[in-house]
Amino acid sequence: MSPPRFAVLGAGSIGCHLGGHLALAGYDVTLVGRPAAMDVLRERGLTLSTSLRPPVHLAPDRLTPATGPEAAAGADYVLVTVKTSGTEAAARDLAPHLAPGAVVVSFQNGLHNPATLRAALPGRTVLAGMVPYNVVRSEPGTVHQGMPGTLMTEPDDRLVAALRAARLAVEARTDMAEVQHAKLLMNLNNAVNALSGLPLRDQLGQRAYRRCLALCQREALAAYRAAGVTPARLGPTPPGLTPYLLDLPDAVFRRVAATSLRIDGQARSSMWEDLRHGRPTEIDSLQGEIVALAAAHGLSTPVNARLTALVHEAEAVPRTWTGPELYAELRAARSAA
Repeated sequence: MSPPRFAVLGAGSIGCHLGGHLALAGYDVTLVGRPAAMDVLRERGLTLSTSLRPPVHLAPDRLTPATGPEAAAGADYVLVTVKTSGTEAAARDLAPHLAPGAVVVSFQNGLHNPATLRAALPGRTVLAGMVPYNVVRSEPGTVHQGMPGTLMTEPDDRLVAALRAARLAVEARTDMAEVQHAKLLMNLNNAVNALSGLPLRDQLGQRAYRRCLALCQREALAAYRAAGVTPARLGPTPPGLTPYLLDLPDAVFRRVAATSLRIDGQARSSMWEDLRHGRPTEIDSLQGEIVALAAAHGLSTPVNARLTALVHEAEAVPRTWTGPELYAELRAARSAA
């Protein structure tokens, strides 16, 4: 059997990270993204960087950038990395160009993207995937992985083999719904990090910011319990205990959560990157998901609702918050509810 061909729909930071590694391993990869970003790849190529090993550069002639979904024609796997707000439109545009037997894989934040893709692509195989680590565009044409981690996807032997050949750690999971709920708990920090304006390691090193995340997670866990959801355990700490860990004083947290701080100094959340570049964020697919899930079960989530509002305000008028300021704001929202 010939090697699989890949297309990446939504070749931003995550898309270029995944597609770039596959291209580096010799796979035929088409990167489909915004015209300005694809122009950079045509001019400069793509650099993949990480704190774990020296950066690797792919020259422009090793890349196939494109701007329209028709470029995915003939791909065996289409990796979807667009923002949640663009999933339905992306699937609709992609549908007429999918090859027979093509597999669509959602490597996106949020809970509902695989279901959205399945609804828009009836009869097609759609797999849920998850990227547990941080990737940001550190400069034009360079994407940086700021922490270690293992990709997760629903089982597909050919896909898993290709990702491993591309030097990407990957685990096949049969419990991706639970994995996605666990990832959402982690991603509730994206908003805190974006509003802090700090690198992730610095932000998570400050108790006041961690307490903001703990408030968000406690509301999320209550909503999960009401919905009968048990998030997967993805690390050494069970999800239900994570808010207590986040509440610990800084010195104690550094000792007991050393693996959580294995983040290099460049790592920041994708939401920080969106605010920096004046792009709409995914806040409604993160904190907004918790607000909606809780409301469906008669619960209120004043902390997540307030953080959602603060990020939308920052989309219009950028602002950063110190840890004590943000924690006081969120506690006040909780007290007023």
